[in-house]
Amino acid sequence: VTLLAYEATRDVRVETVEVQTPLTTTTGVTIGAPKPLVVPILRAGLGMLDGMLRLLPTAEVGFLGMVRNDETLEIDTYAERLPDDISGRQCFILDPMLATGSTVVEAIEYLLQRGARDVTCISILAAKPGIETLEKAVGDRAQVRVVVAGVDESLNEQNYIVPGLGDAGDRLY
Repeated sequence: VTLLAYEATRDVRVETVEVQTPLTTTTGVTIGAPKPLVVPILRAGLGMLDGMLRLLPTAEVGFLGMVRNDETLEIDTYAERLPDDISGRQCFILDPMLATGSTVVEAIEYLLQRGARDVTCISILAAKPGIETLEKAVGDRAQVRVVVAGVDESLNEQNYIVPGLGDAGDRLY
């Protein structure tokens, strides 16, 4: 996850600051304001949070608890802990598996409703159909990037990524 976070944060906003070293004063950079917002999708996204915070230790963390109905593919949001206004903030969604794309699309909708326009989705593994669903759903309403370690070809009848890794939440917990 830290390697994915490294790629995902290449364009994180920074500000120049003056730094006093033991020898002289110099300039460096710090994370810019407003602070980035990291949003793990509960429960499996929590397993990615530590790796992300290694690179963005000052980021604010929000949470979305979401579950997909395996029959209808509809998303039920059972918990939400996000700031009311996130205009101007860089947002990072953490969800280990981007399978159908439904959960990430719903999470992006939550962020867009609160003013976000710069969203990066970080997943360990994605399926091509999920990426296509995400592209169609978001369109040009916001700048959305997807950072993944690998992309598999398809989904099976239960909408799991094939060959995939199984259920990330079950593997973690």
